Amino acid sequence: VKSVSSIGDFTCTCGNGVKTTGSSAVCEIDECSGMSSPCGADQMCRDPDTSANKLHDFECTCNNDASIMRVDGPATCEKDECSSNPCGMGQVCNDPVKSVKSLGDFTCECGNGVKATGAAAICETDECATIPCGSDQTCTDNNKASNMLHDFECACNSDMNVKRIDGPVTACTVDECAGATNPCGTGQTCKDADTSPASLKDYICECANGVMAVGKAATCEMGSTDECASATPPCGADQDCTDPNTTGGSLGDFVCTCRAPGSGSAVGSVAVCDVNECDANPCGAGQDCTDTNRLMAGDFECTCRAPKVGTATGMA
Repeated sequence: VKSVSSIGDFTCTCGNGVKTTGSSAVCEIDECSGMSSPCGADQMCRDPDTSANKLHDFECTCNNDASIMRVDGPATCEKDECSSNPCGMGQVCNDPVKSVKSLGDFTCECGNGVKATGAAAICETDECATIPCGSDQTCTDNNKASNMLHDFECACNSDMNVKRIDGPVTACTVDECAGATNPCGTGQTCKDADTSPASLKDYICECANGVMAVGKAATCEMGSTDECASATPPCGADQDCTDPNTTGGSLGDFVCTCRAPGSGSAVGSVAVCDVNECDANPCGAGQDCTDTNRLMAGDFECTCRAPKVGTATGMA
């Protein structure tokens, strides 16, 4: 309208279609230009359409990863996953790549060197907690680092020197005398005082005659030894000597037996004979004989018969 009453109704139209009325049009606006980028220092800004009527279409692309882009605002290019302390107390967190497209790559490291990726590490594992050794053994886990498994030690309570690593001791007690086979042999007694596996070959074999051996069968027969055949007979002159067991391991079992008219015997020593001294009529005619203690020689009494009187001991 070219009337003077319609001044200021003219329009300005840009080649890209932008129009204004009553003034020249602002045809283009580059949203990425200016003193301060809307994306930030670590991002590249691009305005694909700088037409003034096409605002808020600029793109922010991360410098460290061009695939990360956001329209009309800065992109989130980095995320330090360690900032939230996902590892917990006592562990060191390291996020080698802080791109938001590389999440879950942080590592947690224990003081003992145990590491885990994307989660807190299990720094310690006490293998003895499950009682792997059994009730008759003591379990020790000297290194509880979770990367040091199968190093626990089982030791017998009966003998702490008997040990095994990564498993219970097969047998904490070994009775060498037990079982179908007697190591001592027939006629011998076997005794195992210390049944620790560390104390083998300590069993004792004992013969009936007292002969013993350690860790092997005893030699019960040690040759003939007739104690009655010695140069000095062990019994008295009026006694007979008998040795019922002439094995060398059975000494001191000889028997001394009193000869008649005496009676009595003793094992391993001279016998004290019971002799009635009156049997030999030591008193003579007209006297009575009394032997009050027949185990003692010379104590008989001679007593005169009436009408005579008188007594004597050990003589008429």
